Amino acid sequence: MDADTVVAACAVVIAVASLAVSVYETRATRQHNRYSVRPILQLQRRMSKGQKAGIKLMNSGLGPAVVLSTTLTVDGQVIGAWNKAGADRARDGLVVWPYAVTFSETQSIATGYEDFLLSVDPYEPEAHAEFVDLITRRLHLEIRYESLYGGENYHVTLRPRIERAS
Repeated sequence: MDADTVVAACAVVIAVASLAVSVYETRATRQHNRYSVRPILQLQRRMSKGQKAGIKLMNSGLGPAVVLSTTLTVDGQVIGAWNKAGADRARDGLVVWPYAVTFSETQSIATGYEDFLLSVDPYEPEAHAEFVDLITRRLHLEIRYESLYGGENYHVTLRPRIERAS
């Protein structure tokens, strides 16, 4: 083997190693960018006497959430999506009609979003006992969403609380 062949072989090895490092860095950068705009939706029940109370939706992630679909279940029966018709069916029969914020198709939830999906204001435990029963024991809500990149299939679920026997 002469010197030119050795130099050429070394150049090929260096080029292949450089390509491998470049591909690895590109993948790491893409993953980092995905995490940089990841939405994190949370559903919480909030009940403080004299204040707004109900089911609160928050996006505490770093990017907007693109809602793919929602499923609303009341008393084990699927009502449908979390839209005006679904919210109306969930609220049907309550003495006090709670306020609802619903979704349209392909809704996007901005970073830092924080609002009640179903609420009463001001909350009074005696007057809103039916409402509390609905949001704690009877209602099940699931939101499936993704980031702007798409394909992650994230979901957040508000499940009924299970009563424990004493």
